[in-house]
Amino acid sequence: MKIPCVLIVAGSDSSGGAGIQADLKTVSALGAFGMTAITALTAQNTTGVYGVLEIEPKFVVKQIEACVSDIGCDAVKTGMLASTAIIDAVAATISGHKLGPLVVDPVMIAKSGAPLLKPDAIAALKTKLLPLAVVVTPNLHEAAAITGREIKTLVQMKEAARAIRDLGPANVVVKGGHLECIAADVLYDGREFTEFRAERIDTKNTHGTGCIFASAIAANLAQTKTVLESVTAAKDFITAAIRAGLAIGKGHGPADPMAMLYHRAGLGG
Repeated sequence: MKIPCVLIVAGSDSSGGAGIQADLKTVSALGAFGMTAITALTAQNTTGVYGVLEIEPKFVVKQIEACVSDIGCDAVKTGMLASTAIIDAVAATISGHKLGPLVVDPVMIAKSGAPLLKPDAIAALKTKLLPLAVVVTPNLHEAAAITGREIKTLVQMKEAARAIRDLGPANVVVKGGHLECIAADVLYDGREFTEFRAERIDTKNTHGTGCIFASAIAANLAQTKTVLESVTAAKDFITAAIRAGLAIGKGHGPADPMAMLYHRAGLGG
């Protein structure tokens, strides 16, 4: 039986709650095999990001090609890409090797507020990477940065989803976790909207939620589920991860991508 393989192109989180570390936990919990091309090393914990070391774009490409030339991949997920040069290199490699389906988490700002994407790289993200994506998963802040629009309501989320899809991705999920009124995400496929609503969980332990959600979508796509099926499953997965958030550290503790796995094994969580 072939094991579905997911290539993750993203930054490393030294505290283990987000980035490559959260991505690998997520795809593993969902029965896929995760491979990585690390774009940046971060020195961070639950309270903030204290340093970023970008990886040379050529070496990012070398990591991608080492994985796909030997193992191949059934889906690709990108997270923190840091700079225009890395975005250019990653987009060219994904396009050149016809890798996908591609899930783009347009990581721009850490939970602590630290910038993870240089301002001048937003244009490259919009023109080079988004057109290759099967799914893109911006939160409200990222969707606002991409569209230049204020987004504070469900109606504005839908307008932003339309505007982002006009940039080329096949599907857009605008995440509404920062909405004040409701907790809702919106999927737009170019024809219709699907709303995903869930209870608002009162917790500060939400570090890594964007990474986990996008990786869950990629892991499901790698198992040949449809986009709607993959997003629906990922929504359930991230809700469970947030509910089981870990009170670790002095700041925003991590959501737990192992929660569903523990539950199925009868270990709680």
